[in-house]
Amino acid sequence: MLGASRKKGQSIRMQHNISDDSKDRIPRPTDLANTCDIPDFLALPERAKKPRRTGVTHVLDKGMPTPVLEALLLQRADLVDFLKIGWGTAYVDPSTRERIAVCAAMGVKVCLGGTLLEVSAAQQRLPELCRWAARIGVDTLEVSNGLQLMTRHRKAAVISELAQDFTVLAETGAKSKDVPVVAAEWADELESDLESGAQLVITEGRESGTVGLYDSDGAVRPGLVDAITNRLPLEKVIFEAPKRAQQVWLIERFGTGVNLGNVALDEVIPLETSRLGLRADTAGLLSVAVGLEEATA
Repeated sequence: MLGASRKKGQSIRMQHNISDDSKDRIPRPTDLANTCDIPDFLALPERAKKPRRTGVTHVLDKGMPTPVLEALLLQRADLVDFLKIGWGTAYVDPSTRERIAVCAAMGVKVCLGGTLLEVSAAQQRLPELCRWAARIGVDTLEVSNGLQLMTRHRKAAVISELAQDFTVLAETGAKSKDVPVVAAEWADELESDLESGAQLVITEGRESGTVGLYDSDGAVRPGLVDAITNRLPLEKVIFEAPKRAQQVWLIERFGTGVNLGNVALDEVIPLETSRLGLRADTAGLLSVAVGLEEATA
């Protein structure tokens, strides 16, 4: 086995050696919700509650200070499903374990970046990575091949092995703009990743939103999207979409329940307004448009 499973019934807080008293130091989103006047008078598209299978929001954390992360999650943790600690930042950040504990207390799943796993695999250090991940409270790993260091067969084997102990998110697509994007090959790899045991698959877009699913100008490759969604269940795909225009395109195409990834944490609330038709970009595309049309008739 590559990883060390968490003992049954053992909480993440126990793993971190965090005392029960420390719970009082980490507020929860429900505490904020209970003290706020949250309106409900508008007819808006329905949003699934966590844990949800559709409308997933996956955010990218580049190593923000713990107090900042805690403050942002206090406001919006109910809107965040996965927080990915990007690239290899978890390996060099001394506050990684503390930040993971904050996410756990807020009900947000933490995922280590795929590049860290790719480097670990290339150096034959996957068992060490898995033991460390379990020790610091991470139960979700991203398996990617953005550096093009693994064969598809090797990637499938890694997913299958890791899926015995972790939730696996598998990403398809290269980091380099020079690698050709072949729609059928992407669909084949994504399908293989799911068959190998990945819970969800991710389409590469990078933080820049200018590779993989997007051209160098950040425009969506519609033929690639079609090839993917013609073969895979939509609820199994997370589309990396760091830019607002990309998010809007995907919401317009697939609706409120599309899964979006690599979202900046400070853009989560603006994204939610786009999902709900509370932003001009999407107001005419969702069911709320009916009410708007009646009001302006």
